[in-house]
Amino acid sequence: MHRAYMDANATTPLLPEVMEAMRPFWMEDFGNASSIHRQGQRARTAVDRAREALAEFFYCRESEVVFNSGGTEGDNTALFGLVRPGDHLITTAIEHSAVLRAAERLEEHGAEVTFVPPLANGLIDPAAIREAIRPNTRLISVMLANNETGVLQPVEEMGKIAAETGVFFHIDAVQGAGKVAFDVRRFGCQLLSISAHKMHGPKGVGALYVRRGTPLEPLVVGGSHERRQRAGTENVPGIVGLGRAAELAMACLEDGTIARMTGLRDRLEKGILKLSDTGVNGGGAPRVANTTNIRFEQVEGEALVIALDLKGVAVSGGSACHSGSTEPSHVLMAMGLDKNAARASLRFSLLRTATEADVDQVLSVVPEAVEHLRAISPVAAGTAG
Repeated sequence: MHRAYMDANATTPLLPEVMEAMRPFWMEDFGNASSIHRQGQRARTAVDRAREALAEFFYCRESEVVFNSGGTEGDNTALFGLVRPGDHLITTAIEHSAVLRAAERLEEHGAEVTFVPPLANGLIDPAAIREAIRPNTRLISVMLANNETGVLQPVEEMGKIAAETGVFFHIDAVQGAGKVAFDVRRFGCQLLSISAHKMHGPKGVGALYVRRGTPLEPLVVGGSHERRQRAGTENVPGIVGLGRAAELAMACLEDGTIARMTGLRDRLEKGILKLSDTGVNGGGAPRVANTTNIRFEQVEGEALVIALDLKGVAVSGGSACHSGSTEPSHVLMAMGLDKNAARASLRFSLLRTATEADVDQVLSVVPEAVEHLRAISPVAAGTAG
């Protein structure tokens, strides 16, 4: 059976080029990058080369790249490193839990937090961000691309608002990495976080852009690593993998890969929408090339995920960080969907390496699975009666 993996927003496989770049640093070049002997210096050189790649990826100085364990640590560092009791934080109701839970923790410790709701199409209105600013507003934190719907936020407009009002600006760019071109100067942010495993790199490593002069207190202390911005022995293989993944991502932004992914996503979406009582959540807004979130009325989303998995298709009901949760998506609920509609929605997110055969596989099994579940659904039966 051909298996089609349509859950790239949860994680992606290592590309062979990334694996080969990492391989020596598990074995022969195993040194600690802080050691001054030959093995240590080889590791340090590898970390420095990866930092150069990330600086090009972010469009920033090398000294503004801080390696860490991934997107959650980057998001936590941005919020906990800047916001203090009495400060005001602005974020949105559709953020990843790495931001939402951090914001709630800050609120518990005396900070004020505003959660700006989205429009019905999943976009955050920059005017709503401006209206939320107060004299004590310290930080605005907004995601670049939503992990569930793929909707791209107008971060450049928000960056201008932050600059005009003297507020720090953080972008959670985990789902945008490798899918849209980065330019932190154009975005107008002081902080931007990414994770390697969302862009065909290894799990457990990421990077945080920290603009020079930003008064960010480190989340992890204990050593002078990363210019005292993040203590801990460097994960050299992971950092090397992130650097190589960033290089490959930059190449795919210029070689037609994104347009090809858009074509595959649109073909998939169009084919599924031939089914009755379906719709795209966030379909009226700009989205990253690989993502569509489709609502199947009168279907329990979790049951459809299982049915499709048995037929060789891997999809998700939403964020992988809430897998197993019985609660409907907070993103879709914030967009105005009721609980039934939110639970009836699935995310299809394509790998960079997705093929026409993958789309064919999905389109060959989704209609039958949906029709079967609707036939046995109590909701459908009640409607028919």
